[in-house]
Amino acid sequence: MALSKDGLRKLYRKRAAAYDFTANLYYLIGFREAAYRKKAVAALALEPGDTVVEIGCGTGLNFEYLRRKIGETGRLVGVDLTDAMLQQAARRVNRKGWRNVELIKADAAEYDFPEPVAGVISSFALTLVPEYEAVIERGSRALGKKGRMVVLDFKLPEKWPFRLVKFFELITKPFGVSLDLADRKPWRTMKSCFPNVSITELYGGLVYIAVGRHNR
Repeated sequence: MALSKDGLRKLYRKRAAAYDFTANLYYLIGFREAAYRKKAVAALALEPGDTVVEIGCGTGLNFEYLRRKIGETGRLVGVDLTDAMLQQAARRVNRKGWRNVELIKADAAEYDFPEPVAGVISSFALTLVPEYEAVIERGSRALGKKGRMVVLDFKLPEKWPFRLVKFFELITKPFGVSLDLADRKPWRTMKSCFPNVSITELYGGLVYIAVGRHNR
């Protein structure tokens, strides 16, 4: 059963302190999360000085990769629903001495994007948002001429046996992921908001990277 927003807050408040460590445990089964995150960031095609918004930034696992692209002159805005996750992100930012990272506690469904932005990204978070369609629509409108939106997330693999799907539901459930979320398909909404959408499947189709671009 998909968690409510209050349920997600409670879950991620509990998981925040150990989130980075537990996420890395998936490497034991060949799930290369950091590599997928790097691919998603690369797909944004950011340049020094750009402004990028991350929806569901969590503890800031993407921040290092994003800042390598936008440099010291760019602006990175991290948005998350959960205070405890943002506290971990703030520790990362302070430890690194990053001065161009802004953290915002907000419901993604209610967040007003700054305009224009060069990129909008969400990693393993957007499918958890019931109003993901509205988030994608507003994000697409906030993009500048060469801006891109990138979504890295889970999907139901078409060719996997059900028992294997259930196994992955079991090991991702601690992060709020369940089969109920399979009905949420952000990449389809992206196709209605962008004239150009490319989709790359990873890990046998369990993970996808969707990239939306405007013809402007």
